[in-house]
Amino acid sequence: MPMAKKAYTVIVVGPGAIGCLFGGIIREAGHEVVMLDHEPLRAEKIDRDGIRIEGISGNRTIKVRATARPVELPDSDLVIIATKSYDTEKAILDVAGAVGPNTPVLTLQNGLGNVEMISRTVGSDKTIGGITSQGATLVGPGSIIHAGTGKTVIGTPANRPTAYLEKTKAILESAGFEPQISFNLEATIWGKLIINVGINALTAILRVHNGRLLDFEGSRRIMRQAVEEAVAVCRAKNIQPAHENPLAQVEEVCRLTARNVSSMLQDVVAKRRTEIDAINGAVAWLGGGVGIDTPTNELLTLLVHAIEQSYDVRLNQ
Repeated sequence: MPMAKKAYTVIVVGPGAIGCLFGGIIREAGHEVVMLDHEPLRAEKIDRDGIRIEGISGNRTIKVRATARPVELPDSDLVIIATKSYDTEKAILDVAGAVGPNTPVLTLQNGLGNVEMISRTVGSDKTIGGITSQGATLVGPGSIIHAGTGKTVIGTPANRPTAYLEKTKAILESAGFEPQISFNLEATIWGKLIINVGINALTAILRVHNGRLLDFEGSRRIMRQAVEEAVAVCRAKNIQPAHENPLAQVEEVCRLTARNVSSMLQDVVAKRRTEIDAINGAVAWLGGGVGIDTPTNELLTLLVHAIEQSYDVRLNQ
């Protein structure tokens, strides 16, 4: 990765797969990075041992600072929220003291509602919405496999250029991420949501890599139905999907990330709470508000919740 011409201070909230990937690579580019974690023991380990990245971008360990104490955070030039969607409110409140008048706050999270929640705390002008197709798998505390590269797209809620957006873009570019700017943030986020709707729950239920979903008639049909429902809800909300043929795009992502383990499957394997409510569950909830039936997304949501609730009694663990 290129070395930064100017060193910035970047806080990454959430040392999951994406948080560690972006935090590690930004630090490698010469910036000061502080990881904020809600688990003290994990924060101590990362602070002591650094972030271990293996995979397509090479194998190395990158020293970073990490803490579980928000009062220890320095003033920041950029905050990246990389927690699970259900932790967004706590994450932004924890880091709010490090957000100065010139600090953008970037979300790289899955699902809907994150931009709005962050905006309520720091203001919509400082809020930068984003999606990333970078693939990473968490294999241990502060240890990830960089499984695939992909575009990172960022934008503002007002869909216009701002100094906060340009600053975010410059920092990501300095670390080699080559971000693209979107002036239709809602469509961009829905584009990523539709991909997650078609992939994440199915991989978690079937416990297969992304590419295997295309190998079975049953999973292909369920994928098509879930995506069609999400697209119908999207259009009913007067949002044009980012891709002309959303189902074809989902299938293409399956092929491009064939060996990836989706974030929801990672959560299920680790017996963690999933983001199902912000993905398929969000489609079902919003569908009810615009008069669109979403039986497939409702069923996928119920099935993933049933898996979560049965972690401790499932056979063949």
